[in-house]
Parts: sequence; C-alpha cells; structure tokens
Amino acid sequence: MTAKTTGFGGFVERVLEIAGFTAAAHHKALIGRLDDISEGRSDRLMVQMPPGYAKSTYGSILFPAYFLSRHKGSQIIATAHTASLAEHFGRQVRRTITEHANILDVELAKDSRAAGRFSLLDGGGYFAAGIKGPITGRRADLILIDDPVKSWAEAESLVYRDALYDWYRAELTARLKPKGRVVLLMARWHEDDLAGRLMRAAGHWDVLRLPALAEPDDPLGRRLGAALWPEWQDETEIARRREEVGERAFAAIYQQRPRPPEAALFNVRTVRIVPVLPEVTRSIRAWDLAASLPGSGRDPDYTVGLKLCIGLDNKLFVADIIRLQASPAQVAARIIATARADGTATIVALPQDPGQAGLAQIALLTTGLIGYNVNASVESGPKIMRAMPAATQMDAGNVVLIAAPWNDAFLSELGAFPDSQKDDQVDAFSRAVNTLATTSGTATRRLNMSLLGR
Repeated sequence: MTAKTTGFGGFVERVLEIAGFTAAAHHKALIGRLDDISEGRSDRLMVQMPPGYAKSTYGSILFPAYFLSRHKGSQIIATAHTASLAEHFGRQVRRTITEHANILDVELAKDSRAAGRFSLLDGGGYFAAGIKGPITGRRADLILIDDPVKSWAEAESLVYRDALYDWYRAELTARLKPKGRVVLLMARWHEDDLAGRLMRAAGHWDVLRLPALAEPDDPLGRRLGAALWPEWQDETEIARRREEVGERAFAAIYQQRPRPPEAALFNVRTVRIVPVLPEVTRSIRAWDLAASLPGSGRDPDYTVGLKLCIGLDNKLFVADIIRLQASPAQVAARIIATARADGTATIVALPQDPGQAGLAQIALLTTGLIGYNVNASVESGPKIMRAMPAATQMDAGNVVLIAAPWNDAFLSELGAFPDSQKDDQVDAFSRAVNTLATTSGTATRRLNMSLLGR
C-alpha cells in the first residue's frame, strides 16, 4: 500500500474517494477502533450502534478485506444472525477485494467461487456462517459477529439467549487462534443480550457505544440530544421513530441502553457478583413449588430452591439456586437432600396452599425434615406485593450474587418481572426475603409436630 493508504483509515479514505463519499464522525470513530484491532492495540471490540448507520459497511465488509491484506495468510470467521446475511457480507467482501486488488495487493484463489467462503493466493481465507452454523474444523485470526439477534422474539427468549451465549463460548471462540481477535457489531435489544452478558463477564472489551441521540459524556463530543448522523436521520426523524417503536425499543435499539419493561420491579443494575460467599450470620433456603411435570406441548413452571444468606454487613447474598421440573416425590426427595447439605442452621421456607390439601402437602414434604428449622406459610396477596420487600432491598444495592452458572437466568427473570415468561425464581427470592424479615435470628419456628399427626 502507498503512504496515503497506510492503515485502515487510509484504505477507507481511498475507497470512499473512488465512490464519491466521505466518512461521518461516527464512522471515523469506528474506523479508529477497528484499526486498533488490526494493529493489535486491542483484541476485543464491541460496537453498539443503531441499525442503518453503516456499522456493517465498515466492520463487516471493508474491514475484513483490509485485514486479509494487512495480515497475509490470516483466516477470518464472519457470522451473522442468519447464514444468508453472513453470505451477503461475504459476497461484498469478495467484491471489495476484487475491485480494489491494486490497493490491497491480494488476489483471490482461482478455485474460490463460493459467495461466503473463499481463499486467497497467499493462504488467507474467509468463512461465513450463520449463528450456531457449522464452523467445526475452522480456525480464525479474526472473528466477526454482526447482529447476532434478528428479532424481538429472539431477544426476549431466554432459551435463545442461553443458546447464543453457549455457542459463543463453547464453539465460536474455541475456533480462535492464540492472539486472535474478536469484533462484535450489534444494535442492543435486551439487557441480557450477548453484549450485556459479555460486559458482565470476566475479560476486557473495548466498547464503542454510539446512541442515536447524544447523552452526557458523548464519545463524539456532540451536544446533548444531537443526532448521530443527521445527514441520514435528523433529530425530527429520530423523534418520529421514537413514537413509532415505543420507549423500550427506542432505548435499546436506538440509544443502546436496553432496559426492562416500564413495569419492571427489580433494578438488576444494582446487583454485584462476587466469587466467594463471605462469613454470614443467617441463611434460609426458600422453595417455590411447581404443580406439574413437563410433557408434550407443555412447559410448566420450575420448582426452585433459593438459598439466601445475611452477611456481617447485613447484605443479602444469593448463594445458590436449584431449579428442577420433577414429580412430587422427586421434589420432596430433593428438598430433604438439599436441607441435609445446607445443615440444620439453615431455615427451610415452604409455601403452603390454603385448606386441608395444603396441610397435607406440607406434611408430606416435611416428613423427612424433623429437627430442621421449617417455616411453612400460606401465599397471600398479589405476586408484585409479595416481591416488593425483595425489590426494595435490590434497589438499595443490598443484594449480592455468588458467581455461578445460574446468575444470568436469575437476573434475566427478575429484570423482566412481572412480564417474564417464568417467575418461579422471583417467588422463591421473595419468600426468602419475607421469611428472613418475619423470623428471629436465633430460634425460628420448628416443625410443627401436630402437622405430622403426632
């Protein structure tokens, strides 16, 4: 490359000059971060930008073409929410290499005809795949992920979010070579989307967040409320879009600040996650019991056992969560086994349905819990009212989680409540907090022997 085209910025400038375009301010910011990736000053870049603002043009089309030129013999795996979109980007990368071969100084291998999968004469290669698509056997110096979520249905699905995150960790990044680099380009959809989980997890990410309307401390130095790309979408047009999509969608997709539904009760942003449970003064295992087993066409609630502890500083530590879909006998056996593992100092809090049927159920469940601190109480009042004390503690920053695989699902359910698909963990958490508030620290009501007919 000539001096004029040195660096990714120089290459982009030359390409745009040929096409008669110039880069906007937010494009230049993105170009600079991508150049950091190319030159090894950063190895993890996350770009959060509204749809239609050309992040894919620079990040998924021009950048991979430049990277293959700058790093001879390198391999790229490029992914998007569908294989067709990934292959579309692949065709554009291939065309960019062909049209600007004199600038890039690379050449396609003669036998490379596939739209999204091609090789270069210098040994480099590009492989496109949809999210969760086949990548086994591939290796990458650079992984590109462009818009891994295609719809609100996917964004709102915990099953999809879990599957995407597991695929990213267990399959996609397993393809990364030592010193490999990852670029994630996306508009935000949900607090618990891939970007949200990666920012909460261990590891450093260089994050470029560019909202449609400027907020305080704007990375581009815009005045408050200024449009990101007024030549494309000015403030009036953005305001119209805000009315059309609603506040929740606008906050996520346009402002890159996703939030729970307006009626969400739990402020999960205040929750800290720590690696080890400190010394505690009290502990309780609260249970929420499901009514049926899974079956064909049925996805019943879970039985949940949540262990909550009070630290020396009076913080509430969620130490463990058990979730299962099982028969009544299996649930009873799990409750007893868990109580034995927790020890007799841990209160066992159980929900009791009103009437004789509820008494009989508690009698069955507590048969094996003689000698343990058991607190059985009738559920009363709306779920939201029962959850208020727990939500208040969380809002005050008093709730801490012990790092574990269940963290994400727990926070996701609380963050979406009361509109979450499942609320079993919410009910168990509420019961735990309410039981701690209504029992003494030294002598909780022990099992009522008359309940067992003795």
